[in-house]
Amino acid sequence: MLRQTRTLFLFSATVLCSTASSCAFAQMPNTVQLNAAAPGKDGGLTGIALISTPQYQGSNETWKLAVPIIDYQWANGWFAGVSNGVGYNFSGDPSFDYGVRLTGNLGRREKRAKILRGMGDIKESAEVSAFFNFKITPNIGFSHSLSYGSGYDHRGMLFNLEANFSKTIGSRMRAGASLGASYANDHYMQDFFGVTAIQSQRSHLPQYSAKAGLRNTYVSAFVTYMLTDRTALSLVVNSDRLASEAKSSPLTNNVRSSSIVGAVTYHF
Repeated sequence: MLRQTRTLFLFSATVLCSTASSCAFAQMPNTVQLNAAAPGKDGGLTGIALISTPQYQGSNETWKLAVPIIDYQWANGWFAGVSNGVGYNFSGDPSFDYGVRLTGNLGRREKRAKILRGMGDIKESAEVSAFFNFKITPNIGFSHSLSYGSGYDHRGMLFNLEANFSKTIGSRMRAGASLGASYANDHYMQDFFGVTAIQSQRSHLPQYSAKAGLRNTYVSAFVTYMLTDRTALSLVVNSDRLASEAKSSPLTNNVRSSSIVGAVTYHF
C-alpha cells in the first residue's frame, strides 16, 4: 500500500507541474491526467506552485506568479480542481481514460504587455473539452484532447496530442519527459495571433491574417522528490516553439519560450 501511495503521488505532482507550466497559454492544461487518487478510490492533492513563464503566447517578457493548487477525484468518475477543471471520466479501466470536462481560459488582457495596447481584451471564458488517454505501459502513455470556447467570440478550438514517459529512481524520486503539439482552428489563430484592420489602426501593428494550423510544439522534463509519504517537491522545465501562422505574427517577439515551475504538494 505504501509503495502504491508513493507512485500515485509522484504522478500527481507531475500533473501539478504540467498544469502550472501551461499558464503562458492562459488556459488549463490541454491534456487530462487523472492521478489524484488510485483507481477506484477517492482522493486529492493540494499545494502551491511558483511559476516563471511568458506574459502571453509569443511574448519576450516574463510573468512570475504563485498558483495555489487543489484537485480531487471521486471513485465514481467525477473530478474537479485547478489541474483538470470539472468533468467526468467514463472509463473504469486504469489503462485508459475518456470523458468530458469544463475548464477555464484566462484570455489575454491588453495591459499585460505594451505591444498588446490597442488589440482589445480577450476576456475569460469557459471551454468545453473532450479527452482520451491511454497507457502502453505504466511508464509510457499518450494523451489527446479537443477543447472549444476561447477567443473574442468564444469559437476558438484546439486539438492537443502528447506523448509522455516517466521512471522511478530509487525509492523517493521520479523523473520524466513529455513531447506534444497543438493544432488550432481559424478562430483561435486569428484571435490570438491575427491583427484586424481596426486593431492595426489602434495598435500601429501591421494587419495580419492567421489561419488554422499547428500552433506550437513543446517538450518538458520534470523531477519529483518525496519528502514524506505524502509530501513532495517538484521541478519542471518546459520549452515551447510556436509554429506556422503563429510564429509569423506581428505579436510574436519570441518564437521559442521556456517556463520554469517549482512546486510543493501534499496528497490526501
